[in-house]
Amino acid sequence: MIRIDGQPILTAAEMRAAEDAVIASGVSVETLMDRAGTAIAGAVRRLAGANDVLILCGPGNNGGDGYVAARVLAEMGVSVRVAALSEPKTDAAKSARAGWSGPVETLAAAKPAPILVDALFGTGLTRPLDSSPVHRGSTSPAEAGAQLGNAIEHPAGSPNWTPASAGEVSVIRRLHALVKAAQLSIAVDLPSGLATDSGKALSEPPVFNLTLALGAVKPAHLLQPAARYCGQIRLLDIGVPTVGQAEVLKTPILPSPGPDSHKYTRGMVAVIAGSMSGASDLAALAAMRAGAGYVTLVGDSEGPPHALVRTPFSDAALANDRIGALVIGPGLGRDADARARLDAALTAGRPLVIDGDALRLLDPDRIAALDRPVILTPHAGEFDALFGKSDADKITRARNAAVRANAVVVFKGADTVIVTPDGDVRIAQGASDWLSTAGTGDVLAGVIGAMLAAKLDPLDAACAGVWLHGDAARRLGPAFIADDLAEALRSARASL
Repeated sequence: MIRIDGQPILTAAEMRAAEDAVIASGVSVETLMDRAGTAIAGAVRRLAGANDVLILCGPGNNGGDGYVAARVLAEMGVSVRVAALSEPKTDAAKSARAGWSGPVETLAAAKPAPILVDALFGTGLTRPLDSSPVHRGSTSPAEAGAQLGNAIEHPAGSPNWTPASAGEVSVIRRLHALVKAAQLSIAVDLPSGLATDSGKALSEPPVFNLTLALGAVKPAHLLQPAARYCGQIRLLDIGVPTVGQAEVLKTPILPSPGPDSHKYTRGMVAVIAGSMSGASDLAALAAMRAGAGYVTLVGDSEGPPHALVRTPFSDAALANDRIGALVIGPGLGRDADARARLDAALTAGRPLVIDGDALRLLDPDRIAALDRPVILTPHAGEFDALFGKSDADKITRARNAAVRANAVVVFKGADTVIVTPDGDVRIAQGASDWLSTAGTGDVLAGVIGAMLAAKLDPLDAACAGVWLHGDAARRLGPAFIADDLAEALRSARASL
């Protein structure tokens, strides 16, 4: 099992293409399935101990992986049972089913086990499972499969669909019950019921303890709401080379000051204050704690820390050639004075981090016209205000926005997506839910400003800032405030 930090992220189509390339080289689908099932069995064996294992197999290749895993686990001496939703429908899955010599129970009749493995659907699902009934009295997987096939072919609301009766239970409800009864629940590739590329929950699956990603990380492992159902995510190598423009955010490599370092070589950050000076104070403090050598707050503000240089707002204050990054937006306001300060920042010729209110005073064309590095850090509301609403998935929206604004976009949230105008994507693993408090976005803007001032490439600066921000939050645990988060950046930076 491999940690997913820095690993490529592939869509369902990209993963199929990668597998097809391996098959074209002479490796059979059955061989790939055997690799996947063997890898799953090895992971389950490590975690199951002496406990019984129940593997739920679907009709496709995900189910085929489950049959192989069951066979290999049995060969290892593990007590393993199989419950199927239907008979296999692909040739490779049929071959895997033939290799399993034990009985096959129906999903509806299967009794719980301490270790539950979901190999029902995985990636590629396009329809909800909520309305897919299986009869409690089904006597064979074929009967259950016929019921499921009808439900997926004629989904809820269509003329041929009928709701489950008192003698039936939906696939997703049955999955919930078996996961609830298990001590450890493991999903193969994805929990059944999730859309691979968009991260949507087509049906609401149970929350799994662990998801084993086969061959590559998928968008749904990281995008919400799907990611919340995956639990811990580990990657299994199945011998399929994977490359792509999207990757999981990884721990940054940041330089430490050397004997010849001084405050300006470490980077000078200027933060423009506005009508809510507390927000700009937080951004400035965060830049300092993240490692900037010199931070100046341009505008009206007072109080500690004393190491923060405060200066009245003026065009001359922004003309200092030593400024490596200019942060504007936290607490800026949206009045005439705020607009004047934003105009001054845009004409100052410095690399920019644009956040908060500033994002609501701009349009993408104006940002795209700037001839310097620009990093935008919108949350969902600011993103909609700047780029418009859309039903597209978060990665697609962020990519389109980065092209329109010709800037690095940090689309914040529990599933922060970072994108360049060239289409490179980095997605952070799940952030602390306690970041949902006022001021944490201001802290992130300051951290990214410090990274940009240290002369990191804009993508690297954004990634390092998001990683430090998330690590600081994890260190704090529950019920912190933005002030605590800014202080905790010191420990996060020291960990590198």
